[in-house]
Amino acid sequence: MKEIKSDRLPFSAAAKTGLVALLLATLLIVVDGWLAVIPLAGFLLLCLAAPFFPGFGFYLPVICKGASGKKAVAITFDDGPDPLTTPLLLELLLKRQIKATFFVTGQKAAAHPQLVKDIVRQGHSVGNHSNKHSYRMLFRTCQSIVADIEAAQKVLNDCGIRPLAFRPPAGITSPRLRSALLKTGLYLVNFSCRPLDGGNRRINNITQKILKRIRPDDIVLLHDNRPPDEGLIPAWLNEIENLLAGIETKDLMVLPLSELIGKPVMMSKVGGVEEAR
Repeated sequence: MKEIKSDRLPFSAAAKTGLVALLLATLLIVVDGWLAVIPLAGFLLLCLAAPFFPGFGFYLPVICKGASGKKAVAITFDDGPDPLTTPLLLELLLKRQIKATFFVTGQKAAAHPQLVKDIVRQGHSVGNHSNKHSYRMLFRTCQSIVADIEAAQKVLNDCGIRPLAFRPPAGITSPRLRSALLKTGLYLVNFSCRPLDGGNRRINNITQKILKRIRPDDIVLLHDNRPPDEGLIPAWLNEIENLLAGIETKDLMVLPLSELIGKPVMMSKVGGVEEAR
């Protein structure tokens, strides 16, 4: 895969902010050495907080909302595929004629390749959600992040899919992720609306949490994995069905993610030829 040279891209917001903080510190040190600490400390705090704001493109460009200008949203599911939940989701999405995007992990895709193929066969798109879904991965070396992303890419390539979009675990970004995505040729897609369900550990009121804050061009984050108590799967599925019905009631369409953001999420091989989706 062709590597994109980082020197062809503009400086990140982090780099620009760091330069401003350094210049301010240089000016303030003439007045009082302690004053010079203020902009540097502020920059450090910003660096520590930035990774945990999924829509904040501090370290690298982040797509967290659509640009369609339509009364529409996109639905995305993280952490699958799961043999207990994915087939139920696919059945529900087919019934409502909705196309979603599944950000899957390499390890789960390797364990359930047929589910990945079923997702694509039914017209949905698939993104890279890392190989092991380790939050620590994003704070390791660039080489380690690249290896994790490429491991997931290989599994999905074997399923006839080449994801173009990457979503980090929990949407957490890091300084090294920028370089890693440049090397792997992927771009980052996060989200702008989520129920804070803890990866389906808290399924109560998913519907209302989303519906009271959803807006046009939102990218909605949901999860495709079983709750801790498998007996709660019917309740979880009911929440998703009510949510989809509620979105329609609010006069919002559900568009494929690629249409909402104006760029393909994946390439799939059909008859030996790649097509964008």
